[in-house]
Amino acid sequence: MTTDTPRRIVLVRHAKAEVSHEKDHERPLAERDRKDAPLAGRWLAGSGITPDLALVTTATRGRETRKLIAAELPHRPRTVYEDRLHEAGLGELITMITEVSNDVGDLLVLGGNPAIHATADAPAGQAEGDLLARMNHSGFPPRSPS
Repeated sequence: MTTDTPRRIVLVRHAKAEVSHEKDHERPLAERDRKDAPLAGRWLAGSGITPDLALVTTATRGRETRKLIAAELPHRPRTVYEDRLHEAGLGELITMITEVSNDVGDLLVLGGNPAIHATADAPAGQAEGDLLARMNHSGFPPRSPS
């Protein structure tokens, strides 16, 4: 990465988990999201964004979401599973991003809330109709509404 080609950071909230009695970290993807998660990979592939690195939560649903997204990419990024992502907040996620080597161009960060929403909120702005307003209106859902 150079100043001529700045790093692009793609924030992806993992797909929704099944309701279960398992510990939150171990809950698997909901069946519907096993079908929906590849859409994110196809969108990335179609956008021309080819992540060099995927920073992924160790939560089961995060690992499963990464696998489904990566299967749709023309080039599978190197993946680092990060325990801190599971319950991270804005400051912790920003710290993790800054720890990534400058050799990494595009970075995919795949985790859950509150970290993903807070990180997307931070640079989004405050004017009505802007990204922040749209995210707050939608609640930053794990998938598109049907």
